[in-house]
Amino acid sequence: MATDPAPNPHATAEEVAAAYSDPKLANVLYHDWEAGTYDEKWSISYDDRCITYAVDRFKAVAGDTGPYEHALELGCGTGFFLLNLMQGDVIKKGSVTDLSPGMVEVALRNAEHLGLDVDGRVADAERIPYDDNTFDLVVGHAVLHHIPDVEAAMREVLRVLKPGGKFVFAGDPTNIGNFYARKLGQATWWLTTNITKAVPALNDWRRPQEELDESSRAAALEAVVDLHTFDPDDLEATARRAGALEVRAVTDELSAALFGWPVRTFEAAVPREKLGFGWAMFAYRTWQNLSWVDQNIFAKVLPREVFYNVSVTGKKSS
Repeated sequence: MATDPAPNPHATAEEVAAAYSDPKLANVLYHDWEAGTYDEKWSISYDDRCITYAVDRFKAVAGDTGPYEHALELGCGTGFFLLNLMQGDVIKKGSVTDLSPGMVEVALRNAEHLGLDVDGRVADAERIPYDDNTFDLVVGHAVLHHIPDVEAAMREVLRVLKPGGKFVFAGDPTNIGNFYARKLGQATWWLTTNITKAVPALNDWRRPQEELDESSRAAALEAVVDLHTFDPDDLEATARRAGALEVRAVTDELSAALFGWPVRTFEAAVPREKLGFGWAMFAYRTWQNLSWVDQNIFAKVLPREVFYNVSVTGKKSS
């Protein structure tokens, strides 16, 4: 078996420059860079809060909670979706793949700490290094928008699924949702960094300039790795062209996204020690309440295209 490449969390200026014209290299460098702090950045945990979120999100898309014997997470990141689904008894055995060696390393370390049965490989989603008919389920979270050829990846997913197996990809941005989320994030970053600089009483709420510069460079590279936004109808059509059956896309988060993106950006712009547990609970509870409003009120009266997240499921023929 070939040896997986080692993580590269400190890319050279030449590598970063080359990444602007090579989306796959950009994904490796950006996610290796982010791997060590990714869970903290996105408030990812492996406790009841995120277990409930992962299981609820899976059920809303898949229509069931398994259990599935063996599942693969494509573009696993730190393992958020798969590991929390395993803890929620949706999946018994797991495998993870990601283009980023750093992310695979962190995902496997998280699995080991949780005592979960997981193996992993550094892999391109368009060339999954597992045999035909291996998995009962393939999952992914916020991964499709990073893949250059989504239809090719879908065909690979169907290849490695067992006959009748299911895939669930959750949490990718819609066309409209990405527009307002980006604008809100940019405005929040500009306001926070400039106000904390201009007002002396707020100077200790400003992160050191070198950290802000690094975040800005990461944000610039993020624009390279985020390759797609999706229309729900088009995403369903892509899955069907790849050969999937029983395809269905669902969307979620509107008011929750309008609140969540400024909050996440604000958290990234100020020293973490300034916020504390009280802030974290306020942000989480508010997001949770707004998600309920989105699901139970707005989803019934607004077109699905205006929501921030789109998720898709389908099956391989039996």
